[in-house]
Amino acid sequence: MTSSMVQWFEKEEKSLGLQRKQSVIGEDLERVPSVSATDGQKNSLRQEEFRAGGLNLIAVYDATNSTKERRESIAQKCKENNIQTMFIESLCDDEHIIMQNIKEVKMTSPDYVDKDPYQSCQDFIKRIDHYKRIYETVDLSENLSYVKLINVGAQVQMNNIRGYLQSRIVYFLMNLNINPSHIYFSRHGESQFNVLGRIGGDAHLSPQGVLYSQKLPFKLKELIQEHTPPNMEQNVTVWISTLKRTAETAANLPFPKMMWKQLDEINAGVCDGLTYEEIEERFPEEFNDRDGDKYSYRYKSGESYADLVERLEPVIMELERHNDPQHVIFIIGHQAVLRCIYAYFLNYSHAELPYLKIPLHTVIRLTPKAYGCVEERFKINVPAVNTYRAKGGKHGEAMSPQRSTIAEGLPASH
Repeated sequence: MTSSMVQWFEKEEKSLGLQRKQSVIGEDLERVPSVSATDGQKNSLRQEEFRAGGLNLIAVYDATNSTKERRESIAQKCKENNIQTMFIESLCDDEHIIMQNIKEVKMTSPDYVDKDPYQSCQDFIKRIDHYKRIYETVDLSENLSYVKLINVGAQVQMNNIRGYLQSRIVYFLMNLNINPSHIYFSRHGESQFNVLGRIGGDAHLSPQGVLYSQKLPFKLKELIQEHTPPNMEQNVTVWISTLKRTAETAANLPFPKMMWKQLDEINAGVCDGLTYEEIEERFPEEFNDRDGDKYSYRYKSGESYADLVERLEPVIMELERHNDPQHVIFIIGHQAVLRCIYAYFLNYSHAELPYLKIPLHTVIRLTPKAYGCVEERFKINVPAVNTYRAKGGKHGEAMSPQRSTIAEGLPASH
């Protein structure tokens, strides 16, 4: 999880000269050969490189490191190579949490695919008992930088945490939970700007968008009833942006609303309100630059997808810390914003993110798991324009005002 967070919120802006290269390396890693060789074939070092002049390196070493001697050896090897270290320990002595974790997390691990659940559970309990006999918790005497999570964050202990990155990792870890939950989201109903092929703006819904807003409550209630108690009004919160089209889409939903400025659509700057044809005509160089690197390209006086990812960090953290499986969050957002949230939970790369398909008049349900995320899509039978623009596609395909009718109800798993 930590490596995913570092990867997701990394900056890739050209002004910082920051580029990422990822590799997964086994026991022969030159930097820590004697340490990693003791971990056996199942351990690996996930290396996340952030190059700024070739000097910056971030690595997440995923292993038990269950004794002081092991941790001292790792810290010493890193020190010899001028690498700062931060240890993360998850300590749990609550039997209920342990068993819940085994059933809901470990049984979905690649280690136990196609194996008998009972035998797998017993095997993992034996592994826990083995580690108990040799385990030494990290403490102040080791003089290390560390964060210790006790019983999944019921208590958090920190020592010698310094700098922006370490503080950010601690913030992320303090917002995690292991309770199963669902996240629902949908783009706003079709807007007047969608029909005209214009980007950005603060337009009202089109007649078809209004119809979607009227049908949406029935579909959402149907989906939520599968997982929540009857008194739904107390178990759903709708998150919307400050723009008219999300508020109008949410108008018929009988649930509390929470408005987030962070959920506003990507700021198109000087291109706001234009069609792609107009952008190509007025700003041909900008048009080509965005096609060349859609994630990093920043609209003049506007934002890039990289900026949007940074802006959405509080939203992502709030979704991560949400720990009530009976309380549903439903986000009504915009195409670029929902691409970012969707890509985070389904682990899409920054290069893939700007081209993810988030169609109008579709409810998406995500169920995060320990080893992935289950996706279901439910399309509501209200025709809408297609606003998708494929990578490298002709701009004439981008915002075609031709409507397509979509069938209702059948989920599609990712």
